[in-house]
Amino acid sequence: MKVLIVNTSDIQGGAARAAYRLHEALLDQNVDSEILSNEKSSDDFTVTVVAISIKMKVLAKLAAFRDRLLLKSYPNKTKTLFSSSKYSSGDAVKAINAKKPDIVHLHWVNHGMLTIEDLLKINAPIVWSLHDMWLFTGGCHYDEECTKYLIQCGGCKVLRSTKNNDLSQSVYRRKEYVLSKLNNLTVIGLSQWLKKTAKASSLLKNKTIVNLPNPISTVKFKPIDKIVSRELWGLPKNKQLVLFGAMGATSDPRKGFFELTQAISRVNVKDVEFVIFGSSKPENTPDLGCTVHYVGCLADDISLVTLYSAVDVMVVPSLQENLSNAIMESLACGTPVVGFNIGGNSDLINHKQNGYLAKAFDTYDLAKGIDWILESNEYAQVCINARNKVLCDFDSEIVAKQYIKLYQGILDD
Repeated sequence: MKVLIVNTSDIQGGAARAAYRLHEALLDQNVDSEILSNEKSSDDFTVTVVAISIKMKVLAKLAAFRDRLLLKSYPNKTKTLFSSSKYSSGDAVKAINAKKPDIVHLHWVNHGMLTIEDLLKINAPIVWSLHDMWLFTGGCHYDEECTKYLIQCGGCKVLRSTKNNDLSQSVYRRKEYVLSKLNNLTVIGLSQWLKKTAKASSLLKNKTIVNLPNPISTVKFKPIDKIVSRELWGLPKNKQLVLFGAMGATSDPRKGFFELTQAISRVNVKDVEFVIFGSSKPENTPDLGCTVHYVGCLADDISLVTLYSAVDVMVVPSLQENLSNAIMESLACGTPVVGFNIGGNSDLINHKQNGYLAKAFDTYDLAKGIDWILESNEYAQVCINARNKVLCDFDSEIVAKQYIKLYQGILDD
């Protein structure tokens, strides 16, 4: 079985890291897996770059630029990512078909890698892992609770458009046409929430949609001695540490940094300090009422493992979330997580067993969750539960076998 995993980047970004982990897990199961990407940051020989020549790289960048240019008509759009995916260099499809895979597994393919129309040119059966909502919306990657994808997009909340016949409706109609013609597509909702949401959408309601999670290596992501980890990071040994982090941790409103600041002021436990990764210390540092350690962006798994192991609890206050890499990584390292009961968080967090699920957007309850973890008489058991959850449900070997079974079922039909 030859599987081609397609993602805009090989390891940069949450979707890329998840796709790469699946690739590694498949290789460990002796599956002939390869990654095709537009951008390569690793030195992995099993990763192929589409735009090898300077000319092709320029065309790919130009396609992404032209996509962004379409958004200039919406100067008041929110910070939520919006992709029209109208332009690409066209070389990704050629590269996919040239490799003659048995299965093409798409992940995050925006920023000029593939247009929605390119899907009709792919010869092999397509599996698409939804890392966000983009495939079934008019272009937004998260809908900000708009829900127009249930019927038809237009008057887009993310674009802050008041016209029905706007860019979101144009993108929606393109997707509607292509998806109606595409008969070889299997969609994966990485969380139960995204599977349910996709199935309710007007664009994917008639497609085969299954729930399979991202895998994680529990050999790489495991608990490390807390004191040693704190020494490595230069963090205090006599404080309780709360971790927050994500790509664009303090700049992306969806990640909930504002909600976190509200919750911090309501935490009762004393001698608490916060650690933030995914963002450098801002020029105008917000006063959170306690010491905050900014550790910047982390580029490798070892850094992540030691940081998760150094803290007592992680907080993921995202307002919309699929299946969070950060939550899964933290749990694998035996560190409990507090988050809102939204999206795919409940797939990972069992309330008051391996973490705390706060009422959606309730910052008082978020603070209560932090207190509950830090004050728990059963803290050691909660940490064990955190690790066991990942071992049972998300370990690479277990999840890889589930994907192989899915691929084989598609090929046998």
